Amino acid sequence: MEFPWYRGNGEKAAEEVPVPTQGRSRFTDPSGYRPDTGLIDAVNVSLHSGQPLLLTGSPGTGKTQLAYSLAHELGMPKPHKFETKSTSLSRDLFYTYDTLGRFHAAQTKSEVLDPVHYLTFNALGKAILQANQPEAVKHLVPADALHDRPRRSVVLIDEVDKAPLDFPNDLLNEIDEMYFRIPELRGEVVRAERELRPVVVITSNSEKNLPAPFLRRCVYYDIPFPKLERLREIVVQRLGQDILQAPGALNEAIELFGELASENSGLTRRPSTGELLVWLRVLSGLPIVEGSLREAGAEKIVRTLTPLIKVEEDGRKAKSIVEQWANKSES
Repeated sequence: MEFPWYRGNGEKAAEEVPVPTQGRSRFTDPSGYRPDTGLIDAVNVSLHSGQPLLLTGSPGTGKTQLAYSLAHELGMPKPHKFETKSTSLSRDLFYTYDTLGRFHAAQTKSEVLDPVHYLTFNALGKAILQANQPEAVKHLVPADALHDRPRRSVVLIDEVDKAPLDFPNDLLNEIDEMYFRIPELRGEVVRAERELRPVVVITSNSEKNLPAPFLRRCVYYDIPFPKLERLREIVVQRLGQDILQAPGALNEAIELFGELASENSGLTRRPSTGELLVWLRVLSGLPIVEGSLREAGAEKIVRTLTPLIKVEEDGRKAKSIVEQWANKSES
């Protein structure tokens, strides 16, 4: 197999080599998201109950993208996203306050001392603000940051299990009632109008257990790893059924991926659906699939597996799996 863009021989090309774009926007286009029926039901239960939707599942199964699909289908703007970190405090979900900046302004006798100018509203804080008439909250934000009309939003709290253990419990009342308090503004309370309550989607990779009181307030769904037929539907929706031009090559690629992603594969880290899409884009751009994928041979296939295999010890196991698969009869 010859990789056509980078050869590693130190020779400079006579002119710039046109490296193809991989069209990653097709992976994240919300109109191409196809949830399973269980997830659709969970979303609708969440919407009707007013409770946050808590999603778990293997990385790459579409937890984060669900929020974008939901906002798209409900005719809302892109979700307000909060990326949870190990240092996140519950207040950070609503706003941050530049205490040092305000202190420095006071020390230097700056003309800009209004605490409003040192506030930055974050995901759920923005959504709650925007769920109010502009006139009702104009004293809380600079004029150039004020929304033009009240609106409902989707809020994505991504990877909540990364946060300290007390983070979810500290949010119980605020998420129930959709309000937050700003001590820096004399304890100002901001509350969403009832009919415009934000829609909250929370994801977790289950790296740590979430508190029981928090779980009681959520609608929960674990996104299962797709079966082969379902994988093919996702691939065709995202990349098209002709992503691999050779007849039958797409089915072969999905079959091999199924072997690598199987619970019985022995891999320390099984590849995800999102990584399958990347791998297929790689295969589509390399001159190895001129006939069937099996005809390309195990050696060439193994050299393309870096989008799927991310643990050193899995490389040997994956090679063995590919060799066994490639040697099977095409029948």
